[in-house]
Amino acid sequence: MPSQPRPLSGYPEWLPPQRIVEQQVVDTLRRTFELHGFVSVETRAVEPLEVIQRKGEIDKEVYVVRRLHADSGDDLDPAKTLALHFDMTVPFARYVLENAGKLEFPFRRYQIQKAWRGERPQEGRYREFLQADIDIVDRDNLPAHYDVELPLVVADAVAALPLPPLRMNVNNRKLAEGFYRGIGIEEPAEVLQRVDKLDKVGPDVVRKLLVDELSLTDGQADACLSLAEIRTPDLSFVDRVRALGVSHELLDTGLEELAAVIEAGLEYAPGFLTADLKIARGLDYYTGTVYETVMEGHEDLGSVCSGGRYDSLATDGKTTYPGNGLSIGVSRILGRLFGRDQLTATRSVPTCVLVALPSEDDRPACRRIANALRRRGIATEVSPSAAKFGKQIRYAQRRGIPYVWFPGGTDQVKDIRSGDQVDADPAGWQPPDADRWPGIISG
Repeated sequence: MPSQPRPLSGYPEWLPPQRIVEQQVVDTLRRTFELHGFVSVETRAVEPLEVIQRKGEIDKEVYVVRRLHADSGDDLDPAKTLALHFDMTVPFARYVLENAGKLEFPFRRYQIQKAWRGERPQEGRYREFLQADIDIVDRDNLPAHYDVELPLVVADAVAALPLPPLRMNVNNRKLAEGFYRGIGIEEPAEVLQRVDKLDKVGPDVVRKLLVDELSLTDGQADACLSLAEIRTPDLSFVDRVRALGVSHELLDTGLEELAAVIEAGLEYAPGFLTADLKIARGLDYYTGTVYETVMEGHEDLGSVCSGGRYDSLATDGKTTYPGNGLSIGVSRILGRLFGRDQLTATRSVPTCVLVALPSEDDRPACRRIANALRRRGIATEVSPSAAKFGKQIRYAQRRGIPYVWFPGGTDQVKDIRSGDQVDADPAGWQPPDADRWPGIISG
């Protein structure tokens, strides 16, 4: 073991106050998801490589798991090789197929778990990270109203968190595909892949890609970019698309489905949803509504919550299980806010009360006081040593512990922030609700 450990980039290890924030964020997400009727699921960390590869072109970012003493001649047979899961959607699809006979459909699931990607570590992008996913899956047919419901669940969840405002941009692949087919493009998926790069490379580069790589005419490329320029916080996007003069049955369906999402957002989460017709999502299994979310003031971070509808990701050959899902990048959001000192906990420990220790002989009595407080849900610890009371108070101050309990003939408890000290009984004393557990400070 080296005397000075070397940190591994891309594997965040939060300090105690940051970990407190992360846990509270996770608890808030869990409560919100359960309020909407979602049940918790956890899948294994590894999947067969062939299962993970169904997601698309992500080979370079997958971590393969092999025995240390695997034969040197072993090849990476996708059916036999195990890999850490890249996200939670593909493993969830496998989970649904394996357990379909035991699940009630539509199945509403949430999953808050680690995932791994072999990306180049940078702010907001990690090799090991925490995600919070929600999905609704049904048999054979998933009604479109679930496309409307999912973003409203996320709107509720993020509204309960002390984060900068999040804004979700929504599009529909049927809308885009129908538009492309309406102007004579036979391979809409390839156009979607190029349009998905708009924010990264700009319209001039995308136009060149469409013409040079896909052999689109100048008119077709211009029409694709005109569609991608449409972005509205209301239903006016419908008229703007119609004004482009393109007709196709699939375009009509996409417009109708996207309009339903935006209309619900206007009623239930004003300001949260925007119709943004350049949103494509590069992953090949999305078939309808797609979502990307940015955090105000941190738009350069990219999407912090994304997902969409997938109609054929999970199938056993006889039955298809279509679904819709959204994934919140918990580590992505928190890493940025921690790095900018914009989010922390009110104290570095859950402890609300430190029981002062007059002498080591008093430790059993002090332990009984602590136990009495704990039984009533008050986080308490006994001072680590029988130092002078001033030193014990400073110990509490360094950790942000708000109260010090002084045992004696009549016990007293001191709020070390204000200096107020009152008589107290461990069987009845209560701290204010705001002090019982650490809070989150944003700024």
